[in-house]
Amino acid sequence: MARPLSPHLTWYKPQITSVLSILHRLTGIALAVGSIALAWWVVAVAVGGATFANTTAVYTSIIGQIFLFGWTLALSFHLSNGIRHLFWDAGYGFEMTTVNRSGMAVLLMTAVLTIVVWLIALIG
Repeated sequence: MARPLSPHLTWYKPQITSVLSILHRLTGIALAVGSIALAWWVVAVAVGGATFANTTAVYTSIIGQIFLFGWTLALSFHLSNGIRHLFWDAGYGFEMTTVNRSGMAVLLMTAVLTIVVWLIALIG
């Protein structure tokens, strides 16, 4: 016997606002975890020697680079969406067309900021 689905699972369609809200929470968690890695890097710089060499080896490995790229992506998204929330807190941008456009702008700025940061890091 098949169990019926809850009505909200059949009626609800994800919207850009709900998806970005969930991503904002997840990126906040990712930034907190990534900040521990950033703090460890600062400690490794201060300690120097083998600790710094080992930390650099981990952060420059493929897995380390993927982690750092993800952290940069999370930072860019959280910053962009946070600016959007500041406008909302000031009472601006609640029209549905503006909400959808600002959501797309958040995604665009996330991509642009992440790419710019990585290009600057790789070039200079």
